[in-house]
Amino acid sequence: IATLPYHLTKAQLSVWHDIKEYMKSPVVMNRLVQGDVGSGKTIIAVLALMNTVYAGYQGAMMVPTEVLARQQYDDTCAMFEKYGININVSLLIGSMTASAKKKERQRIASGEAGIVIGTHALIQAGVEYANLGLVVTDEQHRFGVHQRESLTQKGSGVHTSRSADH
Repeated sequence: IATLPYHLTKAQLSVWHDIKEYMKSPVVMNRLVQGDVGSGKTIIAVLALMNTVYAGYQGAMMVPTEVLARQQYDDTCAMFEKYGININVSLLIGSMTASAKKKERQRIASGEAGIVIGTHALIQAGVEYANLGLVVTDEQHRFGVHQRESLTQKGSGVHTSRSADH
């Protein structure tokens, strides 16, 4: 993805190259991206999500807290606006009003939302994806195996990627 005037480090480029290659494959990918806080795991996740949308699928990022979900959503939207990236991003968290959740679920089900960022609300009953192709689980150790699998099962042939801070 050459749309971001952002210079990745050598380590980030290496990880991004590996992920891009796996994403070209019909094989389901399950990757763990590890690194210190601030090492650039999120930009790699966003690039993978963008790549997924450009390939005609939806991507979802599940994070453990509403604060983190809002931060990821705000940062992603701001970056997309700054660089003219035309991808619709949806936020889905438990504390949203019923009407706001309904609106976002409709955007997700219709495919209007290319990227969905949220908490465990992403796996709740009634959340249907038009064409989920990539699931990123941030701080995956904070979710149970069944929660991660539940989101993955909402897609067909989903590529999964996880990140962890160490």
